Amino acid sequence: MRRRPAVLVVRALGLGDFLTGVPAYRALRAAYPGHEIVLAAPSQFAPLAALTGAVDRVLPAGELQPVPWRGSPPAVAADLHGNGPASHDLVRAVGAPVTMMYASPADPGVSGPWWVEEEHEATR
Repeated sequence: MRRRPAVLVVRALGLGDFLTGVPAYRALRAAYPGHEIVLAAPSQFAPLAALTGAVDRVLPAGELQPVPWRGSPPAVAADLHGNGPASHDLVRAVGAPVTMMYASPADPGVSGPWWVEEEHEATR
């Protein structure tokens, strides 16, 4: 059986950060309706992730630890963890042809939108 393409979302943080990310998970679901949305986060968030209506499965991952992705690279990988090379490198390592990351002074070569430090996390 052929698997559908995947969108990997890196958001391995605490409960507040998980909840703050829900609008982004839903936006990715809307943008990629035929894809499997995979959230790299602590396994304890799996029941909550299912309730978002946006996440198909949780890939257990620790904060700033390598993402244990297996098989073909996801079609898209999004960094919702931060704006620097520590999290960007984790996203790059899965080999997705499309990545979504914030550019910042810490990693200015990223072609994503610029990270605005004063912007509230919920707005970002």
